[in-house]
Amino acid sequence: MWILGISAYYHDSAACLVRDGVIVAAAQEERFSRKKHDHRFPSHAVAFCLRHAGIKADDLECVVFYDKPLQKFDRLIETYLDYAPSGLRSFLKAMPLWLREKLWMREEIARQCGFKGKVLFTEHHEAHAASAFYPSPFESAAILTIDGVGEWSTSSYGKGQGNQLDLLAEMVFPHSLGLLYSAFTYYTGFKVNSGEYKVMGLAPYGQPRYTQKILDELVDLRPDGSLRLNLEYFNFCQGLTMTNTAFDRLFGGPPRQPESPLTDREMDLARSVQEVTELAMMRMAQHVHTATGERNLCLAGGVALNCVANGRILRDGPFEKIWIQPAAGDAGGALGAALSVWHQYAGGARQVSYPDAMSGALLGPEFSNDEIRGFLDAAGARYHEIHPRDLPDRVAAVLADNKVVGWFQGRMEFGPRALGARSILGDPRSPRMQSIMNLKIKFRESFRPFAPAVLRERVSEYFEMNCDSPYMLLVAQVREDLRIPMTEQQGQLFGIDKLNVPHSTIPAVTHVDYSARVQTVCREQNQPYYDLIRAFERLTGCAVLVNTSFNVRGEPIVCTPDQAFTCFMRTEMDYLVLGDFLLDKDEQGEFVEDKSWQEEFQLD
Repeated sequence: MWILGISAYYHDSAACLVRDGVIVAAAQEERFSRKKHDHRFPSHAVAFCLRHAGIKADDLECVVFYDKPLQKFDRLIETYLDYAPSGLRSFLKAMPLWLREKLWMREEIARQCGFKGKVLFTEHHEAHAASAFYPSPFESAAILTIDGVGEWSTSSYGKGQGNQLDLLAEMVFPHSLGLLYSAFTYYTGFKVNSGEYKVMGLAPYGQPRYTQKILDELVDLRPDGSLRLNLEYFNFCQGLTMTNTAFDRLFGGPPRQPESPLTDREMDLARSVQEVTELAMMRMAQHVHTATGERNLCLAGGVALNCVANGRILRDGPFEKIWIQPAAGDAGGALGAALSVWHQYAGGARQVSYPDAMSGALLGPEFSNDEIRGFLDAAGARYHEIHPRDLPDRVAAVLADNKVVGWFQGRMEFGPRALGARSILGDPRSPRMQSIMNLKIKFRESFRPFAPAVLRERVSEYFEMNCDSPYMLLVAQVREDLRIPMTEQQGQLFGIDKLNVPHSTIPAVTHVDYSARVQTVCREQNQPYYDLIRAFERLTGCAVLVNTSFNVRGEPIVCTPDQAFTCFMRTEMDYLVLGDFLLDKDEQGEFVEDKSWQEEFQLD
């Protein structure tokens, strides 16, 4: 039984194909359209999924959409009526898309996919819950979903057992932990639904001087983690912004203008809302543990991408183990919707897999060496073909020479993180690597930290954790014996000034608070990536690499060989690995971007 799941029309549209409960393919639309966080119908992603499986739309048992548009429309209309006439501008902006496309999902699926069969709908948080539990390595578990808003729900919890999933309680709009965090994302000058991780990365530079003000004025946080927002300070119900002038007065001025210099205020605001978020999530976890009696916890929803809070739940919370869906945001709703239909609607059996059923999230397109060679020859690139057994040692030597390498191998990742298929890699021992990658390659804010990729069997030798973290969704502290204590003079530094102080023997992946967003790598999930880190360890004694996504600021992660080559040539990357081919920047001629190959590698 083939089931196609779709998420669309909010942000991060995606498609996922499931066969008899097994995830066959999944991808976000942005990777094909090259429009970051593309919200449009995922026609390219659908085409990829069907082509990868070698089937047509007629072979599908059903298509399932990740939420119920009529319920969401009901919430919008009720909210606009509650605030009328002040929400008129927002109403007029939203309605055309609803009346043209969103309310006609069955017709839109038929038009976009050529599918005339059964179309089903799950509830938004049911899709999140299914994406969290069904691929997890647990036979039974508690489930917690937290995001901005679905139809009406903003958070929910429940439990899963075998192929059954039951949601027990929910929190409803407009009271939302995700919307609270997004309000501060907007107020600190970042883009809502994409800049929240920047707020999380900025938080360690600040002081929690607004934490109590947030708890006193903005949010009534209850002992069970439920909350109520003071709507006098927010504008998202009726306006085109997240906050209002009352919010401005509370925090001493208007929102920061995007791209303007960061001040201590933004850093302190980021730290404060991060602390409130962690407190809320810890209380939720405690309550869910008590209510379900389960030992394990599964997480999904956009707030579950807050890896700092996830790490705290694992470290200080009541659960023995936690598992987070790598595509925890709306993209993962497509996957959850398909799995929910297989298990709940069709009654399909569930096979629990270890480490999980996500195949390392390597569920996207891949390209053969023949395809890659064809592109390189047509592009006039100069390259060296390396035997697969020799490639790890060759690239490890380049990395040990303090060079930056673009790494393009196998199937593309599903979800927001590069996990060793479409990655940019570097030497974590270099005190200059973070600034080189941020400013010369990623073209992004200097304060942003990078993730360490570490061999799974070595993780406890570098970090204060000893569990699987394959998807960069857990933050842990660097081991104390690897930290470099700050001098008295360095201890007087504030804010971004802390950035240039090496904090450990692996400074490129150590944040200013000695934390790191850890990715553990095992050979069973990604052999080429594991073998590279293992070769680097043999050469240097260090079983860690810097890993960041293969893209520049404002663009989606690369999907195809031509996109990887273009990114390589546009930036100050030193080397590029495409399959079995190694390219040296110094050997390349003048780069003239050739768009003709886009047709050859178009994935629709």
